[in-house]
Amino acid sequence: MRPLLILLAVLGSWVARAAWIDEWRARNPVWRGAHVLLHGPAMAREIESALPALRATGLNVLVVEVDYGFAFDSHPEVRGGNALTREDARRLTEACHAQGIRLIPQFSCLGHQSWAGTTHPLLAKHPEFDETPGRYPGNQGIYCRSWCPRAPGREAFVRDLLDEIIDGFGADALHVGMDEVFVIGSEHCARCRGVDAATLFADSVDELHAHVVGRRKLEMLMWSDRLLDAKTTGLGEWEAARNGTAPAIDRIPKDIVQCDWHYEPLAKYPGKPREYGSLRLLASKGFRVWPSSWKNVESARAFATEARALGDPRMLGLLVTTWGAVKPEGLAGWEPLRVGFDVWKGKP
Repeated sequence: MRPLLILLAVLGSWVARAAWIDEWRARNPVWRGAHVLLHGPAMAREIESALPALRATGLNVLVVEVDYGFAFDSHPEVRGGNALTREDARRLTEACHAQGIRLIPQFSCLGHQSWAGTTHPLLAKHPEFDETPGRYPGNQGIYCRSWCPRAPGREAFVRDLLDEIIDGFGADALHVGMDEVFVIGSEHCARCRGVDAATLFADSVDELHAHVVGRRKLEMLMWSDRLLDAKTTGLGEWEAARNGTAPAIDRIPKDIVQCDWHYEPLAKYPGKPREYGSLRLLASKGFRVWPSSWKNVESARAFATEARALGDPRMLGLLVTTWGAVKPEGLAGWEPLRVGFDVWKGKP
């Protein structure tokens, strides 16, 4: 009897989630979102307190980057400190839904497996999954570590973590990161050495898509920078690729929402182009695009204006990233957010 009750509960939850997201989509043709780093239960409460003010700005999506800050049961050794519990996650989702705000959790995949001298828990506890095992002590000489796309057992391991985050938040979508992957196809990896970087990247995206969209029936989002070629777009090596991953743009599913981030005004780019260009490129490939800005007000206004002026239904709106530049209680009054949202409301 108990397994049947659990199954009915799961089905009931899935039906309720599907009904909520259908209603949300009908009410929100434009996505006005903010991306925040979620560090523990106390910050979850701070975000919860800020929700009414955020909703008043027109915000209707909140992307919370959790990564290893979750109390994983399947692999507790990769829990970060001050971890968010399943109860914390569900409470935040319910608080968002009560304000009509869609919550999308993020777990950064492939790259960003370290920061500065700190290696994140997956590779710290399981160095057998590292793309450069035993290399770069203290992470000197690289930007961020990557996991190996072909490491035996790694796919199932990560799938367990994603499932816990999805179930904890009761999510209807998942952001999988995939930005700024500089270490890929490394000569130091016996499994990936000599393999085309675009193939490795596309295979990694396909793997995640098969689980998030195929098995879990969720919407999938990712950062788009590794799909853009730095040479042909004129963009810098952070927001576009110089290491051969860009051809993956033609090899991955088109139903993935591409979060296209650019944080500087056009005048800062060599040659001073008239437009960012990546918006048209991604849309021409069949993707829905969520333009993403940061703290530079001029850039936020220009990028949002370009996206809206295209008049393309594949332009979803604007995602304002924060990266610690503003605390939750100050986000509703943050100028880059208000300026970007005003553009999408048609205000001068």
